[in-house]
Amino acid sequence: MISPILVLATLDVGSIILRIAGMTFLGLGAQPPNPEWGAMLNDGRPYMYMAPWIMIFPGLAILITVLAFNLIGDGLRDILDPRETQRT
Repeated sequence: MISPILVLATLDVGSIILRIAGMTFLGLGAQPPNPEWGAMLNDGRPYMYMAPWIMIFPGLAILITVLAFNLIGDGLRDILDPRETQRT
């Protein structure tokens, strides 16, 4: 029973990170003294053409983190799925 819950939790972490970053980008999340990736993206919008790395690095951090959690969840599903071990 714990394995499906563990896999679902790791897959949901990615969507939670995207939702929090999106809400913070819109100004609905944490306020300025707290560092948030969405706020960093929003703060970099005026400088997008002069200094694109201000938006690229927080975007890449979001991308890599969400991808890592999704790959971990997919790997856990492959390892912990009992039906998969019966097929081989």
